Amino acid sequence: MAGRRRAEMVEETRGKLVHAARRAFAAKGYADASMDELTAEAGLTRGALYHNFGDKKGLLQAVIDQIDAEMLDRMRAAKADAESPWLGFLAESIAYIEMALEPEIQRIMLLDGPAVLGDPSRWPNQNACLATTTQTIQALIDAGTLKPLDAEAAARLLNGAALNAALWIAAAGDPPAVLGKAVAAFRHLAEGMLRSEV
Repeated sequence: MAGRRRAEMVEETRGKLVHAARRAFAAKGYADASMDELTAEAGLTRGALYHNFGDKKGLLQAVIDQIDAEMLDRMRAAKADAESPWLGFLAESIAYIEMALEPEIQRIMLLDGPAVLGDPSRWPNQNACLATTTQTIQALIDAGTLKPLDAEAAARLLNGAALNAALWIAAAGDPPAVLGKAVAAFRHLAEGMLRSEV
């Protein structure tokens, strides 16, 4: 019983820190978010931050993991609403690109995240995304929807295109204007993999 309560307290502490950091990173950016201010907002100490996340960078990774999970849920919902597996794949990819318009995602996931944690294509969550995309593409190839391509190669290229489109939108002076161009180009790239009779 005591062990369970302790685990609940640890989870509660982590949750408070992630919530406070997410607000601070979204409002001020990673560089300007003060660890003292965000731990005070959470009602905790810097020691709690170090104990649970190692440092501010570890806390950023936890915030990114949380946002990424939410983004995946939204992408799955877009896919589920589509009329066919192919349209579901397109809807999922375009939903990801469109989320680059959201200020929190722009700042934390697409601007500060890469600046602090390095190339997003190498983040652990991207490996899981790549595996899922590869499986989806292989299923579309097997169903005769897509040309007989190497599924992993196609997945890497399409995931890279979606990620770079999102990074471009986030860094643009006029993100909504860039979104339209990015989505149109992504559609053309993806549709080039369709069998001509589809």
